[in-house]
Amino acid sequence: MPDHDTLLARVRKLLAKAEDPAVTEAEAESYNTKAAELIARYGIDQALLAASGATADEITQIMIPLDNPYSRDKAGLLTNIAHPLRCRALLHRLGQSVTAVTVFGFRTDLERTELLYTSLLLQATTQLTRVRPENRVFAGESLAAYRRTWLHGFSGAVYERLRNSEDTAARTHTAAAGHRSAELVIQDRTAMVKQAYDEQYGDLRSAPPRRLSGSGYLDGHSAGERANLNTTGLTGRRRALPVR
Repeated sequence: MPDHDTLLARVRKLLAKAEDPAVTEAEAESYNTKAAELIARYGIDQALLAASGATADEITQIMIPLDNPYSRDKAGLLTNIAHPLRCRALLHRLGQSVTAVTVFGFRTDLERTELLYTSLLLQATTQLTRVRPENRVFAGESLAAYRRTWLHGFSGAVYERLRNSEDTAARTHTAAAGHRSAELVIQDRTAMVKQAYDEQYGDLRSAPPRRLSGSGYLDGHSAGERANLNTTGLTGRRRALPVR
């Protein structure tokens, strides 16, 4: 099992290669995929350490503040990062806006969620300032409608990539003799988070699905497939607010 600093060093090297303008798009995607695998491996390693009693990893929660514009779509991105990492998300609404999201889960998974969100939100918002609808079939489409569906597509691609990486990491991990498999440990942790969440927030209702109009989904999905799953900040902290 690689130590924390060794894993981070490997991720940094992969992402640096992916960002090199000299590499092909296929090579960049290969480097990004490997980085996603290492992110998932970090989560599996931390889960197994906690299950063995080697480290403490409690269920807790953090509140991540959001701002406009597109606060509901930013909340969608955060939720699509949290769920594959075995966390639950609770949206705090004010009118049509989302002011914050409470993320609920094991501490190490919250850390991964928080830092991935910081990186991916930066990537998404940087691109969002440049994207424009090009399909003339949607003549008269507002820029805001296009950007909302672009963010929706970006978030969907991120969810798919993280889900695949997490599932693969758990499935392919080789358990040491006498120890439980990673898949069983992950199943137990997922069930524990669900039970704790339901005990605290089980009386809350889920929001109805949003109806979005706009042509940006496929463009956003393509951008999400290329996004760097950057964890170079795993040792840092974002300004999340602990929930008491």
